[in-house]
Amino acid sequence: MRERGVLKVAIIGCGKIADSHALQIQRIKDCEIVGACDREPLMAQQLSQRFPVKKCFSNVERLLEEARPDVVHITTPPLSHFDIAKLCLEHGCHVYVEKPFTLYEEDARRLIALAEEKNLKITAGHDDQFTHAARRMRALVQSGYLGDRIVHMESYYCYEMGRSGYAGAILGDKGHWVRRLPGGLLQNVISHGIARLAEFLSSASPKVIAHGFISPTLKSMGENEIIDELRVIISEEDRTTAYFTFSSQMRPSLHQFRIYGSKNSLVLDHDQETLIKLRGARFTSYAEKFLPPVVDATQYLGNLLTNMKSFLGRDFHMKSGMKYLIESFYLSVVADSPVPIPYREILLTARIMDAIFVQLEKQQREARARGQMRPHPHVALAE
Repeated sequence: MRERGVLKVAIIGCGKIADSHALQIQRIKDCEIVGACDREPLMAQQLSQRFPVKKCFSNVERLLEEARPDVVHITTPPLSHFDIAKLCLEHGCHVYVEKPFTLYEEDARRLIALAEEKNLKITAGHDDQFTHAARRMRALVQSGYLGDRIVHMESYYCYEMGRSGYAGAILGDKGHWVRRLPGGLLQNVISHGIARLAEFLSSASPKVIAHGFISPTLKSMGENEIIDELRVIISEEDRTTAYFTFSSQMRPSLHQFRIYGSKNSLVLDHDQETLIKLRGARFTSYAEKFLPPVVDATQYLGNLLTNMKSFLGRDFHMKSGMKYLIESFYLSVVADSPVPIPYREILLTARIMDAIFVQLEKQQREARARGQMRPHPHVALAE
């Protein structure tokens, strides 16, 4: 067990997501941000002006040697995650890596192996799994509410593409770092939705069938590289199946998870922060026509009251899941207890994403051979 005291934390990468990390770290007792690092010094300085950061750096090794943090948050673009995380582990730091954890499963495996070798902790930024509603869902699943097995799951993760904001920057810049990811836009955003499935899959290597395409809307805007529609079927032999849907066109834009058991089912809505129980047994006769709406209305009211209670208790905010994950990770460091996200889930998420992008790259090559797509100017996955 680590000696108790103030936990020294550093942030590497001072873009927009770093603000969320710094804000949540502020909310956690017995920790301090001893350093912020960005290769552009002004980025680190602007973070330190808005949050209590002791010192700024533009070089990662200098940060590690001078600030000597216990934990490092890596909030850089994904292309650099592996190299920076490896360096931090080699310097004896525990590491929180923003999603996606790494570009490839093999890199994820190497980082986890290095952390275990050095008796350090590492985790991925899958904070959507730790919102209030997600934690209530997990407790119900663990209590046996679904029955003796999980039959099927559906994960929806939508992303609205427009001319403004982050999406607009990607569409308007052909050299944007997102375009250089092996999986493009998808690789930067779908891990939240895939991680939800990985938590409840039992197989180490489920079968993955993926189909992706560029929506007519993006094509009409002159976009011919970014895949913004993805449909995935995941199956474990003679056991659980799952669907994953990513879309920039579906309305309403969903962030939803459905899990169906042999007895009952659950629906988690991340946007509305609601958890709805789906009763497996039917009511008799005409009661089935009248009672379910009453039951559902009662549940939505219950979710409202629960959320209001959390809000009044100042524990209901947009990144409450991130705060819970960070705090749980810090506790695992201090108490030398299990990490909040099992390494099995991190690796399975990476493996499923690898399988998706290999198939999409193959589909793109076939489309180019038919003259339907321009060659992608950046990284391609090897088969």
